[in-house]
Amino acid sequence: MERGNQTGAGDFVLLGFTDDPDLQSLLFGLLLTIYLVTVTGNLLIILAVISDSHLHTPMYFFLSNLSLADIGFTSTTIPKALRNIHTHSKGITFAGCVSQICFFFVFGCQDNFLLTVMAYDRFVAICHPLHYMAIMNPQLCLLMALGSWMVSILGSLPETLTTLKLSFCTKIEIPHFFCDLPAVLKLACSDTLINNIVVYTVAIILGVFPLSGILLSYSQIFSSILRISSDRGKYKAFSTCGSHLLVVSLFYGTGLGVYLSSVATQSSTMNLMASVMYTMVTPMLNPFIYSLRNRDIKVALGRVLTKMVLLSERFDAHLS
Repeated sequence: MERGNQTGAGDFVLLGFTDDPDLQSLLFGLLLTIYLVTVTGNLLIILAVISDSHLHTPMYFFLSNLSLADIGFTSTTIPKALRNIHTHSKGITFAGCVSQICFFFVFGCQDNFLLTVMAYDRFVAICHPLHYMAIMNPQLCLLMALGSWMVSILGSLPETLTTLKLSFCTKIEIPHFFCDLPAVLKLACSDTLINNIVVYTVAIILGVFPLSGILLSYSQIFSSILRISSDRGKYKAFSTCGSHLLVVSLFYGTGLGVYLSSVATQSSTMNLMASVMYTMVTPMLNPFIYSLRNRDIKVALGRVLTKMVLLSERFDAHLS
């Protein structure tokens, strides 16, 4: 085969987690549970923010966008993995593989930018509380959210377009449950120099710079908190950014773990497990982290669930 964009459905194979038939049902149930919990939890966060006027603030506006990005992030990989397990098929078309790479980058990058914007929001709230409403006005918040989505979409184009030009000489077996770009590049028979340059350039611009912004924001936050004289004041200041800091630690900790493990070991199993933490577990935990540590979210979620129960009861009564 001369060109990658001529690859047929059977020429791309996602090896997935295991070939053991005894584990397929267990694996299917586990992935389905993770996906349903992730989608349900993040949807509830979005509904809570929309329905409760008390949550119409910059922090919760960005949180709802983060939940939307997490739904897209997991929906890029898990449904295909579930379908392959259910149908006992490991094939994926070249178009499907490139689409996974594109959307995985878009939603992953969006997570990255939103966490950076939320760090800036916490910086303004703690370091410049008197000017918070003036700085974090609705126009700026909307601009930052839209800007994050636009940059994420535009940033995915170089990696996607260069992938389209790859050539693959033989049947491609990807040792993963989705089309991970580094794994795909290793299997190409054409020159991948341009692809690697693009990957590292985009990673630096859209990955390292936002992380630097988060670290800078929190260095200012911690410096400001340490100047607070009362312990009560310090605790209150820490509690306002505790959930976000925990999510940042999970996102970057597991994300870095994927790439560090790939450098330290050639074990596909280790890389696979690290990717599961990064792509599945972290998006699933985010709603719990914010809801369990935030009284306003818990109250709003309680109202949403109550309304859903009442609507369900009315619907059942109407049918009967």
